[in-house]
Amino acid sequence: MKKTFLFILLITVSVLHAQDNGSKNQSFVISDGTTFTPKDFFPKFSWDTTPMYYMFQHKQRLLKPEEVDFIAARTDFLCIEKSHGKVELGAAELGAKHESAAFKEVKPDAKVLFYFNSAYAWPYTSYSKNFTKEKIEDHPELKKFLLTNPETGKLYEHYGAFCFDLLNPDFREWWVDTVVKGVKESSCDGVFIDQMHGNSRFRSEKKEEIAIAMGEMMAALKDRMGADKILLGNNANNEDAKYVYPVCDAVMFENYATVRSKKENLLSEWQDMLKNAQNGKISVFRLGVEGAGRGNLKPRGEMPKFSQKQVEFSLACYLIGAQPYSYFMYSWGWTLATGSLVNYPELQKPLGAPKGAYKRTTPEGWEFTREFEHASVWVDTENRKAKITWH
Repeated sequence: MKKTFLFILLITVSVLHAQDNGSKNQSFVISDGTTFTPKDFFPKFSWDTTPMYYMFQHKQRLLKPEEVDFIAARTDFLCIEKSHGKVELGAAELGAKHESAAFKEVKPDAKVLFYFNSAYAWPYTSYSKNFTKEKIEDHPELKKFLLTNPETGKLYEHYGAFCFDLLNPDFREWWVDTVVKGVKESSCDGVFIDQMHGNSRFRSEKKEEIAIAMGEMMAALKDRMGADKILLGNNANNEDAKYVYPVCDAVMFENYATVRSKKENLLSEWQDMLKNAQNGKISVFRLGVEGAGRGNLKPRGEMPKFSQKQVEFSLACYLIGAQPYSYFMYSWGWTLATGSLVNYPELQKPLGAPKGAYKRTTPEGWEFTREFEHASVWVDTENRKAKITWH
């Protein structure tokens, strides 16, 4: 009798321990009925509430403790953006290191990503600080990594950042070394790599060659970082990233404007989210709030309230296509002040697992529905209307 009791006790303890370890010991059902089993180095995942991904920067300062707590209460998966903490600490990798430690103190299992760009030479880290107009001429070893306009002889620029020459093998070697160093020195769990196009618009006749080089560079990065580090590629589902996609652990769908989230695009991305899940990859679905940005269509002070009015449509678009390890990101920009500290009650409501795949109301129509344990979702992507009924 005592042996039986001890056996039952051991089984109970084992089950509770597995539950405490979260999704690392779980498998999830994909909408096609197959199974998604996460890799050991993936973040935790749960359908309890909307699975969220956060990504932000504040160039001037670090997060306050209450800001860390606010974000940590909403996500286990985040990225410290390109310039965070540069002014306060002197280099962005130091900002990432500080925030990674801060989040892990609150949530030891949180997965925090370093940021680096594969196309633009943002000068925010100590590794890239000399890619500026004032310093680049004193560093010919770095200038050779940049693209020059053959007609003017001047360096190409993108919003003030110089453009990398992906076809230079010395650059690719430097870039991989630099990103690996950044991930290691920031004590992050992987990296978010921005821009998959390799600046091919400047050399359209070499687009395929550039795409191949990008794939080789990202494969080398994944190999050098180590198997237990997350590689998240922004828009790695695009055609110009076809050689990058196989080595990515995660893919972001960056719908920063309506032009990126037309009804056809959304349908395609839902299919790609399914493909990602079938391939054991993480998806990050971002549907930004229009009305801010360079157009300044709305005053900054109005954006938090405006974004709260728009969240239902964006969330519905995510939920229709969400798969296991699909995360939702909602903001109107990439700074700390563009959504990361706004409270959206809908995103904290009990959700529950999906009961199946989405349904298209008519074969050629643009209305879609999907059922979750605690929510019924309807969206019309042609007229950009949605309704989520919580129950």
